[in-house]
Amino acid sequence: RVLGAWTASMAEKPASAAGSDPKREKKRLIVVLERACLETAKVGKDYVLLDCDTHKHKRNPADYRPDILHQCLLTLLDSPLNKAGMLQVYIRSERGVLIYVNPQIRIPRTYKRFAGLMVHVLHKLSVSAANGPTKLMQVIKNPVTDHLPAGSRKIAASVKGRLVSLPEFVATLPKDEPAVFVVGAMAHGSVEEVADYTEECVAWSEYPLSGAAALGRLCVAYEQRLGVL
Repeated sequence: RVLGAWTASMAEKPASAAGSDPKREKKRLIVVLERACLETAKVGKDYVLLDCDTHKHKRNPADYRPDILHQCLLTLLDSPLNKAGMLQVYIRSERGVLIYVNPQIRIPRTYKRFAGLMVHVLHKLSVSAANGPTKLMQVIKNPVTDHLPAGSRKIAASVKGRLVSLPEFVATLPKDEPAVFVVGAMAHGSVEEVADYTEECVAWSEYPLSGAAALGRLCVAYEQRLGVL
């Protein structure tokens, strides 16, 4: 099966993360990907991740876009910021399932393998590295605020938010304390209605951006701030 192939070939090669520098461990960006489209259904003998291209349904096709989450995760976990051990990612689905993402996971490059991974996580509640007990993804208990550092600044990203220059805004945040950015992983809508734990809402472009494009800008701003090359 696709799931078995993923755990055997992908989990053996986690991306390297530099977590040995205690000073760098404190300079951490935390990203919560809210409203991710992660709905499964049984087709034949197997469960599948529903998407608008493969599965026909009466609901809005925009409600079935797990590919957006795939793009966001590739952008975040491929970033130098993550490889330097300064990034932590959480996913919360449209239905409220909260998932911890190990910074060392290597997200499958193809959507089909990614869909198999997410089905495994949603039904088995975790996926482990093939060469050890390390959890690469794990369903954890809500609320997400229980897993965020106490006193951390929590910021929602929305085109409707206060327009800021992202490098300048990041420079105003405490350099030795983690900040939490909440970004939507859905096709339409906003995160403010579900991310009531945030303290402010900002936009870093006057134009609507895809989740992956917005996250790319965010990672670059933090890399410049923290001197990650």
